[in-house]
Amino acid sequence: MAFYDISLPIHPDLPVWPGDPPIELKQVAAIAQGANANVSHLSAGVHIGTHVDAPHHFLDNHQTVEQLPLEVMIGPCYVVQYPDDVEMITAEVLERTPWPSGIQRVLFGTRNSKYWARGEKAFRRDFVAIPEDGAQWLVEKGVRLVGVDYLSVAPFGNSRPTHQILLKAGVVILEGVNLNEVPRGFYELYCLPLRLVGSDGAPARAVLKTIS
Repeated sequence: MAFYDISLPIHPDLPVWPGDPPIELKQVAAIAQGANANVSHLSAGVHIGTHVDAPHHFLDNHQTVEQLPLEVMIGPCYVVQYPDDVEMITAEVLERTPWPSGIQRVLFGTRNSKYWARGEKAFRRDFVAIPEDGAQWLVEKGVRLVGVDYLSVAPFGNSRPTHQILLKAGVVILEGVNLNEVPRGFYELYCLPLRLVGSDGAPARAVLKTIS
């Protein structure tokens, strides 16, 4: 049995979505300066690093992150690994992908994960994502959780269609995972977003456990 921590480390140099608040993490009290304890302050948007989207993010329906079902975010999942020449995860690409029957949770590894492995600090607009037809394909297959290895499940500049198709169908969206060292195959997924009441998303710790 092995574990893969697929969560991105949170630090001020981590890329964020253009226009979102930057990540600020600083110590505000120090034992070395006479304080009773070391204390740090964190300031950031909720869609940083590895995070989940709640329906309210794109549907404006007040279905917020603390309402997401734990039973969807914990359980068997399948990791797909695509070669670097895959530009978008379209319905056509998905049709060519070996697809085990009954899969409800799927994580897609692409060349995006190499950006995290290299520690790139600049936001990439050319990331691999899932366009509208790919999202519809996943919904029709009965998928309940979709994970991608960049900060959005949807292509840059066209965020709404993919998000709305998935969220209207009750699919949990997990974004910003790092699958660089994870082989294709079956795993147990443990994804626990912060329980932020009334929020459209939340950072999450996501871990995969190998299935013996």
